[in-house]
Amino acid sequence: MKQSSIKEIAQALGISIGTVDRALHGRSRISPATRDRVLKKADQLGYRPNEVARSLKLNRNLRIGVYSPRHIASFFDALRDGVRAAASSVSNVNVELIFRTFSRLDEGDVELLTADAHRTFDGILITPGNPVHTELIIRKLARKGIPIVCVADDSPRSERLACVTTDAHTSGAIAAELFARVIHEPGQIATVTGTLAILDHAEKVSGFAVSLAALAPDLTSLPPIESHGKPREAYIQTKKLLMRKPLPLGIYVSTANSLPVLRALEERSLLGRIQVITTDLFPELIPYIQSGMVLATIYQRPFTQGKTALEILVNYLADGLVPRTITRLAPHIVLRSNLALFIREEA
Repeated sequence: MKQSSIKEIAQALGISIGTVDRALHGRSRISPATRDRVLKKADQLGYRPNEVARSLKLNRNLRIGVYSPRHIASFFDALRDGVRAAASSVSNVNVELIFRTFSRLDEGDVELLTADAHRTFDGILITPGNPVHTELIIRKLARKGIPIVCVADDSPRSERLACVTTDAHTSGAIAAELFARVIHEPGQIATVTGTLAILDHAEKVSGFAVSLAALAPDLTSLPPIESHGKPREAYIQTKKLLMRKPLPLGIYVSTANSLPVLRALEERSLLGRIQVITTDLFPELIPYIQSGMVLATIYQRPFTQGKTALEILVNYLADGLVPRTITRLAPHIVLRSNLALFIREEA
C-alpha cells in the first residue's frame, strides 16, 4: 500500500496542511473534533510519519539571544521567567537561551546589540527602548536573516518579525476610568511615567489623557512627569509635585517604578488622601493594595509577555508559522477584592 502524505490527508478532508500537521503532532490551536477527524483519516489512508525528517527536527538546536533591561527588575525578571518557561516546554527542538542585559530602557541597548554583532543567533528577543535609536541596528540584524521579536515595547519601523505587548493605550484608559469613578470633585490628576520617547510609555499617557478628558471633564490631567525608570528621580519629582498647590487628587504611575512615589506620599502623610493607581504587581506593592492605600494596579502580565514572545519566535523558526505582526495582550485590573487571585497566580 502506497504511504499517504500530509497533503493527501488535507485534500481528503478539505482542510489546510497546517491543520493536519498540528493534529498529527499534538500541537495547540486545533479543536478536539478536528484532531479526531485527522487522526481517523490518517489511519484510513495508512499515513506513517517520516521518522528521518522527524528525528532531524527533534535534534535541531535553536540559539536565541534575549536582550532586556536589568531595571526595573520587578517587571523584567518576570518577563525573563516567562521566556525560560516557554523554552522549557518546547518539545520539538532544543532551545538555548543567551540572556544579555543592559541597564534600563534606552540606556545601553543599541551599544550591546552593536557589540554583539559577531554572535551567532537563530533569533532574537528584545525589549527595545527609543525606537528612533533602536530601529537601525534591529533592521541591520533583520536584513542579515535573523528574525527578531520585540517584547514589552516595539520598534515598528525596524523590520522586526513581530511584537508582543500589553495594550498600552488601553492600560492608560483603564486608569483614567477608575479615577473618574471614584473622584467626584474638580481637580488635577498627575501622571508619573518613564520616558515619553518610548512607545509603551507614550501610549499609556495618551490613553490616560484621552479617556480622562472624555469621562471626567472636571478632572485635569497635569503634564506627565518623566522618571526615566530611575527610582531616585521618581522620588524627587514626586516630592516636588507634592509641594505644589493645590495638591493633585490622584496620581497614576504608568510604569513599575511606583515604590519611590509611594514613599514620597508616605513621608507627607498623603497616602489615602491622594488616590493612587500603579502599574504591575510585585511583593513590595501588595501591602499597599491590601490596605487600600493603592486603589488599583494595572497588571501588564510580564511573564505571559515573555512566554508568548518566545513561543512565537520558536514556532516561526521550527515550523515556519508566520505570526501576526502585533500581539496585544489585555491588561488586568488588580484591586483589593481580587488581589488574592493574582498572588496565587504569581506564586
